[in-house]
Amino acid sequence: MKVKIAAAQYDIGFFENWQDYRQKIERWVGEAADQGAKILLFPEYGSMELASLFGQAIYSSLSKQLEAMQSLLDDYIELYKELAQKHRCYIQSGTFPVRIDGEIYHNRAYLFMPNGEFDYQDKLMMTRFENEQWLINRGLELKCFDTEYGRIAINVCYDSEFPILARKQVEAGANLILVPSCTDSLAGYHRVRIGCQARALENQCYVVQSPTVGLAPWSEAVDVNIGAAAIYTPVDRGFPDNGVLAIGELNASQWVFAEIDLDGIARVRENGQVFNYRDWPLQHAPAFSPASNNA
Repeated sequence: MKVKIAAAQYDIGFFENWQDYRQKIERWVGEAADQGAKILLFPEYGSMELASLFGQAIYSSLSKQLEAMQSLLDDYIELYKELAQKHRCYIQSGTFPVRIDGEIYHNRAYLFMPNGEFDYQDKLMMTRFENEQWLINRGLELKCFDTEYGRIAINVCYDSEFPILARKQVEAGANLILVPSCTDSLAGYHRVRIGCQARALENQCYVVQSPTVGLAPWSEAVDVNIGAAAIYTPVDRGFPDNGVLAIGELNASQWVFAEIDLDGIARVRENGQVFNYRDWPLQHAPAFSPASNNA
């Protein structure tokens, strides 16, 4: 089963009104759909550009912007629901900080379906910035999502750097992992990229990354954004030798497209040069022996 996927290198904008934001998203989704993409991935915290609608006193405050953005959540959900239905595609809209209770917020990654349904994966592993400055809380539930292209999973940015999360998802049947990301340094981008490539290698699956890009000096939350979108693969027969099916130009605002063959995942797990997916349990078999002090 083959499907075309689009990963956004998404620039943070500044808007006068909701309609400006709506037009931007309609344009991005329309461009991907016109190219035949059926799975679209946007970046983590791309929604933070919506804080620009509330004025400087709000968008310059980490806490005030979270509270203000809750008034836009219903419109945000309806917009992506509408576009997923209109273009008959799956849209992972990046993430939106959602108030759960009182001052508790989760970094929530929604997945919108062509039939009008939607679900979400909350970020599970929080960065120092989220923990120490922004006070966004971790989610507690790891999910997979059933689609016409098989099971899809989401690792939100830092989540991709922890192997056991993706492993549980692929063991539950996911052959494609979507990674919306937001990083403000080359080192941060490469940490997520390396995590994505490692997850693709060890699980013999597809992993797709979508970052925010560019500068937004007005924003307290997403002022600097560095990265490149990419589609990563197993490093084995039938796949690119470097495990990179497609990758964008660093920091450019663009879509990155690739056609992925989900049936190829089963083939490489059955007849690959190596059996990373199958051999995962073997790493737990040997007993640990502390180093000896004897010469």
